[in-house]
Amino acid sequence: MSDAPPPRSRSTRRSLLQAGSLVLLLGAQQIARGATIVAVRVWPAQDYSRVTIESDHQLVAKQFFVTTPPRLAVDIEGIDLNPSLRELVARVMPDDPNIAGIRVGQNAPGVVRLVVDLKQAALPQVFTLPPIAAYQHRLVFDLYPAQAPDPLETLIAERLREAPLNTPAPPPASLAEDPLGDLIAQHSLKVPPVPAAPAAPAQQPPLAASPPARPPAPTVARATDRLIIVALDPGHGGEDPGAIGPGGTREKDVVLKVAHLLRDRINATSVGGNPMRAFLTRDADYFVPLATRVDKARRVQADLFVSIHADAFTTPAARGASVFALSQSGASSSAARWLANKENQADLIGGVNVGSQRDRHLQRALLDMSTTAQINDSLKLGSVLLGEIGGMARLHKPRVEQAGFAVLKAPDIPSVLVETAFISNPEEEAKLRSSAYQQQLADALMRGIIRYFAKNPPLARSRSV
Repeated sequence: MSDAPPPRSRSTRRSLLQAGSLVLLLGAQQIARGATIVAVRVWPAQDYSRVTIESDHQLVAKQFFVTTPPRLAVDIEGIDLNPSLRELVARVMPDDPNIAGIRVGQNAPGVVRLVVDLKQAALPQVFTLPPIAAYQHRLVFDLYPAQAPDPLETLIAERLREAPLNTPAPPPASLAEDPLGDLIAQHSLKVPPVPAAPAAPAQQPPLAASPPARPPAPTVARATDRLIIVALDPGHGGEDPGAIGPGGTREKDVVLKVAHLLRDRINATSVGGNPMRAFLTRDADYFVPLATRVDKARRVQADLFVSIHADAFTTPAARGASVFALSQSGASSSAARWLANKENQADLIGGVNVGSQRDRHLQRALLDMSTTAQINDSLKLGSVLLGEIGGMARLHKPRVEQAGFAVLKAPDIPSVLVETAFISNPEEEAKLRSSAYQQQLADALMRGIIRYFAKNPPLARSRSV
């Protein structure tokens, strides 16, 4: 006798299938409408402003852009208006360079409309990110200005504002047709005044009077100034906090402070009579993709690229500073390989729009362009930086290590990555939080940069002031 259940009629099976489909449809709708908003964040920056909505389930959104006045409208499906979404309205700061304000409302049952009013024409990107690290599902709006400022022009403009261009003043009208007077007037602008000479004999006509001496300016820009540009790359930022110490210190905050201190030192220094300028790949708390950091340094024709980080390991015992250069082959140690893999995941945590063809093509191009000469120069730079850091802090390794760091792949710029200390070590975390230690780090890096240029003068570039 068979134990199989008796066969069901076709009508019975059809009824059960229909009922099952109805259950599945209701279940999917219930899941979609049951999405919970975990957090909302706004990251303002000159480069772009980012809005993030984090939820426990993936959100479905449809967007459209209106040019006049510029605004982005996004319909988020499967949720109802709630206090978390209303928080976005208050998250926009008055000094946000791109966002004028945010409005939210219930556009239809189960559909929330979010409108981002913009201060200027923009190129918005809307995309989703899967859960990673401490984040759940994220819906991201990146709002790029339609016409981004040229970073090299900005650096030159800053130089001219701080030290006006040295253009000789026209000679006085009384000397306009007197060649000897012109020569004397020009000479008096180039040399300091000398003690008055004895009176000339009466039969000789008096020389033309020299204009009164003016106090020399502390620094004057010249049309022939060749800016020496050092790109400083504070790691992580925005959605990506980097490593977090046992006391809650975030890597992204510490390295930005060190970069600001080093920027001040670079901007007050000259090399071979030419002024130096620091260019930061990020100067505030926002996320910058790895390939974009490299691209920004190349756009300003940087002479050096220094990426600043604070290391972390799974145990608090690890300690000491390190300097890394790029490797075209394998890593110089398993620790270097591990660290490079970890740092190269920043794009996943910070959130890159994988649909952006430009980012993908740029990353692929940079991957194949690194040169042996660039790596050799990077090792020279890393060696002097390591020597200076070793004079004020403990070193993790006594030599420059190498690995495939994505952020070091500028083919024409000597590039290094500096791990200032292990933020996962309680003692070193306390040092990294110390203003005195941050100052010492900036001083050491500045000395190393000057030592590098003393032996490796920067190449001629066509970016005179």
